[in-house]
Amino acid sequence: MGIRNIDAAEILVLKEQIEYQSGQVVSKTLVQNDRMSITLFSFDRGEEISTHESGGDAFVLCLDGTGEITIDGNRYELHEGESIVMPAKHPHAVFGKEQFKMLLIVVL
Repeated sequence: MGIRNIDAAEILVLKEQIEYQSGQVVSKTLVQNDRMSITLFSFDRGEEISTHESGGDAFVLCLDGTGEITIDGNRYELHEGESIVMPAKHPHAVFGKEQFKMLLIVVL
């Protein structure tokens, strides 16, 4: 599988491609194959993805708001335009300190 949920050859504002929903974490897959995944996420304030590990390195780009990324027990606050790498096989979590949108790219 390849690109989905977006049109090719079209200029996009990524943070406009996903909406906030009250009390929820929302995801929208843009690319999924055996080597990588690219997913948009929106977190309502106070919502989270609990601690887990990934088989691939994960690059997070904050598109809107403020999020908290925890990697190996260390907390990092991410603001619009900032990014961080969550290394493969290291425990990590994501928390919406306020409403928060991010782009997640996982390379397997």
